[in-house]
Amino acid sequence: MREIRWGIIGCGDVTEVKSGPGFQKAAHSRLVAVMRRDGARAEDYARRHGVPRWSDDAEAILGAPDIDAVYVATRPDSHADYVRRAAAAGKAVYVEKPMALDHAEGLAMIATCEAAGVPLFVAYYRRAMPYLLQVRHLLAEAAIGRVLAVRVTQFARPPAAAEIADGRLPWRLDPAFGRGGLFFETACHAIDALDFLFGPIDAVHGFAANRRGLSPAADTVAACWRFADGTLGSGTWAFAADRADEGIEVIGSDGSLTFHPFTFAPITLVRRGEVERFAIPSPAHVQQPLIQTIVDELLGLGTCPSTGRSAARTAAVVERILADSRP
Repeated sequence: MREIRWGIIGCGDVTEVKSGPGFQKAAHSRLVAVMRRDGARAEDYARRHGVPRWSDDAEAILGAPDIDAVYVATRPDSHADYVRRAAAAGKAVYVEKPMALDHAEGLAMIATCEAAGVPLFVAYYRRAMPYLLQVRHLLAEAAIGRVLAVRVTQFARPPAAAEIADGRLPWRLDPAFGRGGLFFETACHAIDALDFLFGPIDAVHGFAANRRGLSPAADTVAACWRFADGTLGSGTWAFAADRADEGIEVIGSDGSLTFHPFTFAPITLVRRGEVERFAIPSPAHVQQPLIQTIVDELLGLGTCPSTGRSAARTAAVVERILADSRP
């Protein structure tokens, strides 16, 4: 059986543990080359991870005849350009989330890849993790009866004073890399997980506010929505709170199910007054299960659950929430 040969554009922090080794450890998969604009760091990454080639020029990845698929792990403002160039080179594309700066840009990326006849996958890796698959299994077997509503919460402490001194901003808070700040960068994970579990959201309303004024982006967001099947949902995000906390509670006719898409703390099932917990260990490289589904699809052996199309639905929801109210 042949293998899928990968190249990485942007071998930064996310590729150190979460994703990079997964390309080498997935079955029928091999990481051939990495690129970073800082050549010394690219060389260091290649040496430490046993990657045969490195470069400071993306064309060394895009134009390589021995690379079948490209993983774009740069900041969101460059995703569309690299996806366009990879598609033009006839290579399958796996791009980090958020897939684009806005929904329209995401749709353009999808159209570009479809026109070129190459698949587009997006790194909403929770869709393939055993943790979220366990949640999906419990819901499928009606462990809490009929699902009535879903409630999302995510709180985080504000950035340290040193991070924002003298007008400097971490890139996740810089409007140049996504106008929604930490909500744009992180809340999409939970929203995408809900799309995976319950299907598309067909109506959404949101409110965004900048309560602490520590950056140009909203630090507090509230929203409510309806899934296409009629299930209702709501969420509250506060990124300048006094504590870090997160979770999703699913309320059913016969009980409730609570899970944690960021910390992966044990899933809690409550029904008929009894509590059951499911501790699901995370893979050493959390993106490896999704990478395996991509490899399998490219080899005709399966289907990847996270595509440009599914990611575009998530982008549309995030954009609608932020559009309803400006901070």
